[in-house]
Amino acid sequence: MAAELRWIRSSYSGDGDACVEFAVDARSTVLVRDSKDRSGVLLGFSVPAWSAFVLVVASF
Repeated sequence: MAAELRWIRSSYSGDGDACVEFAVDARSTVLVRDSKDRSGVLLGFSVPAWSAFVLVVASF
């Protein structure tokens, strides 16, 4: 499943590999993974929860 997704990395990550990546699956769930362990655990969030998180983080 995860291999078919379009994973997006924050522009703040630069060229490093110490970051998280996210993708939206067919059920509109935002999936988050560690860029250093792409076959590891995926965390899933609803779109409203992810949007609220991004708004808070962007305010810093």
